[in-house]
Amino acid sequence: MTEQRDYRDTVFLPKTDFPMKAGLPQKEPQILARWQEMDLYCKLREARAGRDKFILHDGPPYANGDMHIGHALNHILKDMVVRTRSLMGYDAPYVPGWDCHGLPIEWKVEEEYRKKKLDKDAVDPVEFRAECRAYAQKWVDVQREQLKRLGINGDWDKPYLTMDPDAEATIVRELLRFAVDEAEHVPNVPAP
Repeated sequence: MTEQRDYRDTVFLPKTDFPMKAGLPQKEPQILARWQEMDLYCKLREARAGRDKFILHDGPPYANGDMHIGHALNHILKDMVVRTRSLMGYDAPYVPGWDCHGLPIEWKVEEEYRKKKLDKDAVDPVEFRAECRAYAQKWVDVQREQLKRLGINGDWDKPYLTMDPDAEATIVRELLRFAVDEAEHVPNVPAP
């Protein structure tokens, strides 16, 4: 019968101080805190100032619930593109954004009304919009922290929010410009 040989002593691996386990659940918050403390995003922006720009326009998620795998995949891929372009020497800022308007947010607020047996149409529209804005802001804050936990680097202090007054004014201006341009090209329609 053949003798069973123990090969453990024949494998010559280097001796290191690396632990057997990476301990990611403990290290990840420390890494993110270090990036925050050293203001990594601003340092990257300063290092790339004056270089050719690479702008990735973010199609923002709705601010109406926790991040899901689709959000994670979307943002991780965008982060990889921006980081790669930055490594290639471009000034590649990433401004995260959120869509804070529309049916997905209104529907969530209306769900809360239905739980309380309230009719949305009986609520003052100004009050309803204020509740929608508060709801959206709550989820912007939650999603921001969730995206940071994914290691995504961006200008978290100055995100693009569709509910910012400047953004709303730009949207209205562009709609008006579109309406005026269309009215000029359609016969018998007075311009606004």
